[in-house]
Amino acid sequence: MIRRAVVKGIGHYLPERVVPNAEFEKTLETSNEWIVARSGIERRHFAAEGETTSQLATHAANAALAMAGMNAEDLDAIIVATSTADHTFPSAATMVQTAIGNTTGF
Repeated sequence: MIRRAVVKGIGHYLPERVVPNAEFEKTLETSNEWIVARSGIERRHFAAEGETTSQLATHAANAALAMAGMNAEDLDAIIVATSTADHTFPSAATMVQTAIGNTTGF
């Protein structure tokens, strides 16, 4: 039997705090126009104090599960790709696994 990975739902989450480019004009020698012309970025979402990468990923995972009509126990794997993990060990994926209630251990 051939096993294949199938995406059944997708989710995303943006932190509540929105930081427009104008915020950077206060402390840097820049302007909204300069930033947008070079990067296309108009605003950013900043995580709240103490809000971790795994917490952000958990929100996204719950949204993906809802879209797919699945629960955490239906998953065969959780992959979190980030350069800003909460800790070096354990991985952010295991923290998301725990937070969404998956106890299968894969």
